[in-house]
Amino acid sequence: MASNDDVFGRLREEIERLRARLIDAEGRCESELSTVAAPYRESAVNLIHYLVARQVDLRPVQIELGKRGLSSLGRMEGHVQDALDQVLARLDDAISHSSGSRRPEVSSATWDDAERLLHRHTHELFGKKPDGRHVYVMVTAPDAAEVDDAWVGELLDRGMNLVRINGAHEGVEEWEHVARAVRRVAKARDTAVRILVDLPGPKLRTVAPGPGQRVSRWKPERDVYGNVTAPCDVELIADGDAAGSGPLTVRAEAELVARLRPGDEVFFVDARGKRRSFALTDCSRTRARGHLRSTAYVVPETTMRVQRGAELVGEFRPEGVVERPFRLTLAKGDRFRLEPLPVDGEGAFARSPVIGCGDRALLQALELGARVLFDDGRLETLVEGRTAAGVVLRVTHAPESVFHLYAEKGINAPETRFEAPTLGPDDERALAFAVASADMVGASFVRDRGDVRCLHSRLEELGAARLGVVLKIETASAFHDLPAILLAAMARYPFGVMIARGDLAVEVGFERLAELQEEILWLCEAAHVPVIWATQVLDRLAHTGCATRAEVTDAAMAVRAECVMLNKGPYIAHTVTTLVDILRRMEHHQYKKRSLYRRLRLGVPSSLLPPTDAEPGPQGAQKPGSGDLEEREAPLLV
Repeated sequence: MASNDDVFGRLREEIERLRARLIDAEGRCESELSTVAAPYRESAVNLIHYLVARQVDLRPVQIELGKRGLSSLGRMEGHVQDALDQVLARLDDAISHSSGSRRPEVSSATWDDAERLLHRHTHELFGKKPDGRHVYVMVTAPDAAEVDDAWVGELLDRGMNLVRINGAHEGVEEWEHVARAVRRVAKARDTAVRILVDLPGPKLRTVAPGPGQRVSRWKPERDVYGNVTAPCDVELIADGDAAGSGPLTVRAEAELVARLRPGDEVFFVDARGKRRSFALTDCSRTRARGHLRSTAYVVPETTMRVQRGAELVGEFRPEGVVERPFRLTLAKGDRFRLEPLPVDGEGAFARSPVIGCGDRALLQALELGARVLFDDGRLETLVEGRTAAGVVLRVTHAPESVFHLYAEKGINAPETRFEAPTLGPDDERALAFAVASADMVGASFVRDRGDVRCLHSRLEELGAARLGVVLKIETASAFHDLPAILLAAMARYPFGVMIARGDLAVEVGFERLAELQEEILWLCEAAHVPVIWATQVLDRLAHTGCATRAEVTDAAMAVRAECVMLNKGPYIAHTVTTLVDILRRMEHHQYKKRSLYRRLRLGVPSSLLPPTDAEPGPQGAQKPGSGDLEEREAPLLV
C-alpha cells in the first residue's frame, strides 16, 4: 500500500502539471486577451484557465483529495489558478517539505477577487443591489394598456428590480408608454429600476398560406346527461338593417325576411353533412328568430331553405360567417409541406397540406432526415422530401391523437445551420428604442461570436457606449460556442447572460436541459459574468394564482443566478412576493455551487447537544441557540 507521502507526491505532480498547462494556455491566448475590455482582463484569464482545466478528467484527483480532507477543487470556477495554488500549498504542508523548484510568481484571481469581480460586473449591469438579498428580480411587462403607475408601484413594493420589454410584440409607441411609466414611478420613489429591451432576433415562425376556414359553430347548451337546457338562438336579419342583438345572426335578402311568419321552418345540411332545422318565432318585417336544438357547423356555402308546410318560401345562404385562424390538423405519420410564401402550387406534392415559412435560407439548408420542430417542440417532424422551393415533412410525434398547427408558431431546426441576418428590420427598430430609452438590450437567438461582434459594431455606430448587453443562450449552437461567445462579449462592458430555457430545451432536448444550464452557470461563474435564470419561472402561479411543487423547487434553484426573470400574468404581483420570499430563504443555504450551513431549525434530541455550564437543563443539555456557536443571520454575499 502506498504511503501518504507517495500519494501526496503524485497528487502534487498532477496538479503542478495542470497548473503549467494553465500558464501555457494563457500565453498562447494573448491575441484574444488583447481585445478584452480592461474591467474583464482578470475574468478572461480565469475563463481560459477554467476551460483548460475542464479538458482534463479531474475526478480521480478530486476523489483522492477529498479522501484526505483537502479541497476537491469542486468550487474553483471563479479562481482556478488560485485554487490549484492553495491545494499545492496544503500538499506541501502535508509532505513536510517544499517542492524542488519554486513555482513562478504569476498573478491570478483569488477567491476574494472572484467574488469582487462578479459583484462589480453584476452591479454595473443590473444597478444597485436589492435590499435584503443579492438576487435581482426582473418582470416582463404585459401589453402597454395594462401598464400604469399603479402597476409599476405595486411591483416595486413587492420587490421588482428590473423591467423587461419584449421587442417582438407591440411597437415603439407602446414601448415608450411602458418605459415612461417605469421611469416616472421610480423617480417619484427615488428607486433604481433598470429596463431591458429584448430584440426579436432571427426567430423562425410559421406563416398562414392563406385565410383560415370560414365556419360558425351553432351549439345549444346541454346538461351533464346531454339534454338540451338552452337552445341556440339564431336571428335572421334583413340586408341593410342594423346589427343584430342575438348571440348568432344570419343575414338574408330583405324581401325574403319580410315574408317570414312564426312557425316557418328553416332546413339545411351543415358542413359535416348533418341535417338540421329550426322553427321561426318573433318575426317582423326586418328580422326573425329561431331556436336550434342540435349542434351545426355553418359555412358560407350552406344553403338554407325556408318552408311553410309543403310550400317553399325561399332560400338563402348565410353571410358574415366567422373566419377562424388558419390551422393544419395533423397526426403522427401525416405529411405536409413547409414552403416560402407564396406557396408553390405545382409539382407532385401540390395537393398535400401546406404551411408557410418566412425564411428561404432555412428551407434551402434543410437536408433529408433533418429534424424540424414546431410550437415549442410540441410537434416533431423529419424532412422526407423536397418541393421546388421547400420541403415535405412527416410527423414523427404529436402530443395528442390530433394536433392543430397554427400560424405564428415557432420553428426550430436543431441540427441545421443556415445563414440569417443578426439584426433584421424588427431588431433595428427595437434596438433604436433601446438606445434611446433603456439600460440594456437583450440579444435573442445568439448563434456564435459573429452575432456578438455584429451587435457590438451596430451599438458603436449608434453611439450607445454605456448600453448593457444581455446574451440570450437559447440555441444549441450558442451553447456549443459559449466559451468563444463569452470572450467576444468581453470586448465591451458590461454584459450578462440569460439562460433562455424555453427554446434551448426545444433545441437540445428537455432531458438535457438541467445538464446544460449547470454548465452555463459554471462557465459564467468562471468568467465572472452575471446570469439571468429565465423562462417559465413560477409561470403557473403568475397565470392561475396557484403554484406547482415543481416550479417552486425550480425557483429555489434560481438562487444560483444573479437575476431571475418572471413572465407576465394576472397574478404577477403575488408571484413577485413569493419569489422574493423563496430567494431570501434560499440565500441562507446556497450561493452559486456552495452550500451554506446555517443552524438547522429542527428538533434535535437533547442528548445530542453539548453540555453548558451556564444553563444546565435536564441531562446537562443546553438550550437551542446557547453556547459558543450562537445562531446568527448569515451575512449577505453581495
